[in-house]
Amino acid sequence: MESVIEEIYRTQSRRALATLIRLLGDFDRAEEALHDAFAAAARTWPDDGIPGNPFAWLVSTGRFKAIDTIRRRARFDASQQHIEDSLYTVDETEIGDMEAIEDDMLRLVFTCCHPVIPADAQMAMALREICGLTTEEIAHAFLIPPPTVAQRIVRAKGKIRAAKIPYEVPGREALPERLDRVLHVIYLVFNEGYSASSGEEVVRADLTAEAIRLARLLLTLLPHPDVYGLLALMLLQDSRRNARRGGEGSLVLLADQDRSLWDNGKISEGLALLAEAMRAAEIGTYTLQAGIAAEHAKAPTAEETDWRRIVFYYDLLLAAQPSPIVELNRAVAIAMAEGPAKGLELVDAILGRRELQTYHLAHSARADFLRRLGRRREAIGAYETALSLCRQEPEQAFLRKRISELAATSERK
Repeated sequence: MESVIEEIYRTQSRRALATLIRLLGDFDRAEEALHDAFAAAARTWPDDGIPGNPFAWLVSTGRFKAIDTIRRRARFDASQQHIEDSLYTVDETEIGDMEAIEDDMLRLVFTCCHPVIPADAQMAMALREICGLTTEEIAHAFLIPPPTVAQRIVRAKGKIRAAKIPYEVPGREALPERLDRVLHVIYLVFNEGYSASSGEEVVRADLTAEAIRLARLLLTLLPHPDVYGLLALMLLQDSRRNARRGGEGSLVLLADQDRSLWDNGKISEGLALLAEAMRAAEIGTYTLQAGIAAEHAKAPTAEETDWRRIVFYYDLLLAAQPSPIVELNRAVAIAMAEGPAKGLELVDAILGRRELQTYHLAHSARADFLRRLGRRREAIGAYETALSLCRQEPEQAFLRKRISELAATSERK
């Protein structure tokens, strides 16, 4: 029973939180209610059994727990009375209204992306509230101290409360000005699902599916080329999901994947969306990334991948969005097109600038170049550095395997 509750928490807690925020009108109150609801589930479900609709049970229980808490506080603070009264005005049908529930996550995204909230706090809030990451995991993703993340989230919630920011999807006239931030949040949600920052799984399918659903919903509200581009990117990448995990959840690299496991339906839809996005007068960064993903999707085998065209896309992306992460990915593409020595030169230049020093994939890429060049001892050292920085268990297992293989080869020599 404990494992079942944990799975429900992993797959449904963020949607339940989004709905509780709508019903209770406050982030902290909703988070407390969600915690109370799952605590109640842990106490009662082993005896009573799992309800037919766990999501509705959790939301309803959480809401009434919140009402009880506010009623107790209202005895000592009369100012709390209006809050209690407002919570009783909710029609119970709203809890089971699927259309409202489906929109709750998009409402949450737009609330996190309100212009009064600083951009760095928006990203931290999105990962915390939508993905359910801990402050430590968010800090690791942004390469900043955990207290900094916690402060950003607290300040963001304070701004939402002080400015009385409505929990809603804004009108069509206000959509374009918030589009970039909303797309970035959806992209962050997808990335966390596509390559989980920590834990036992390579992929969190619940997050990738939610990001794709949000992008589809956004596309109906605002058919903008960047929305087409992002949705194309996510579908093309998610098409490879089933091939990215091997036996016992192990990580399978792109070059080693069984392409018969790729989802051709998602590939076809992604390519069609990409074609639509490419018709725009100005090509956005998500469309460029979708172009890269499309080159992989169109290649019948890893050997037939057009790496020079991928480098071309990365050149455009780097000009439009300069960042060491884009530089790193470009270096990997160049290494595939021109050889590992060139890739090593580029990655060493990035690390030489003290950039990406704590990013495990930079050291993993460097290790791979060294391995391909036959510099085994140096490769082992780079893989060990990557391993010390990695927090995802399947990636850790992959890195240990590489180290073991190189060590065995060195001994035979």
